[in-house]
Amino acid sequence: MGKHLIVGAAGQLGIELMLALHERVGPDQVVLTDIRPTPHPDGAKSMYVEADACDAAALRSMVESHDIEVVYHLVAMLSARGEVNPMAAWKLNMDPLLHVLELAREGWVKKVFWPSSIAVFGPDAPKTRTPQDAALHPTTVYGVSKIAGELWCNYYHTKYGVDVRSLRYPGLIGYRSQPGGGTTDYAVDALIQAAQGRGLECYLDANERLPMMSMDDAIRGTLQLMDAPSESIHVRTSYNLHGCDFSPLELEAAIQVHVPEFAMTFAPDHRQRIAASWPNSIDDSAAQQDWGWKAEHNLNGLVEHIFQGLQQPA
Repeated sequence: MGKHLIVGAAGQLGIELMLALHERVGPDQVVLTDIRPTPHPDGAKSMYVEADACDAAALRSMVESHDIEVVYHLVAMLSARGEVNPMAAWKLNMDPLLHVLELAREGWVKKVFWPSSIAVFGPDAPKTRTPQDAALHPTTVYGVSKIAGELWCNYYHTKYGVDVRSLRYPGLIGYRSQPGGGTTDYAVDALIQAAQGRGLECYLDANERLPMMSMDDAIRGTLQLMDAPSESIHVRTSYNLHGCDFSPLELEAAIQVHVPEFAMTFAPDHRQRIAASWPNSIDDSAAQQDWGWKAEHNLNGLVEHIFQGLQQPA
């Protein structure tokens, strides 16, 4: 059996996926690559190859020489950071994906996972329970690149039979690493600050409701999708995925159950405009019907889960 390659292994999602794959297939069956080593100590248990994901030759060498069967391609410049340098975001979010899809087309890789995002939706999509087939008119280069990526994935599957699978992640909340420059990062920051006895100045409006998900649910959904038989995968662009949804005020109240003195102040900046263009909640009925998806954490469960994780020894 071939190995699993995580491209972007040092990022928030990459660390979580590494830990899950270590448990599932063993560290010796996982290869990690990024421009820097993963900061998590368990990264030392797997082979690490330092490489720029935009380097097609380096990626090809890795896949060919390490018997890679499955690629989890996670590299991206997220929404808020991408607006600072749109062309760099476009290049990073597009070029490596095409390199991976080409390797799969040539038969080097049997299965590919690539994450999309709720950022594909724009202000003209229904705000509540945004459907799978809603209009896609995003307001960020991150969203534009994710739409393009979804269409490339569908193209490679339809024309070449590449088994590529994707999820439109909402805001992801974990405790094992720092957030990576997304518009929903305030929620992670709030939980970390609360655990350290500090408050938070939030850059979104107090009532800006957004779809969110625990990192554990995201990883579980990812592996569940990858385990599903190919014939049950009917969406080859990217599946909507929903965990829970809440506003900063609702998150503040949920945190105060555990840390009564925690408080937020609000100073909306440019990220509020991005958030306002996104859905309040997501309809993920296609994922439920096709491969049995169901989130485990609501807001209160998510907050409790994160606090428990933050209290664990490093």
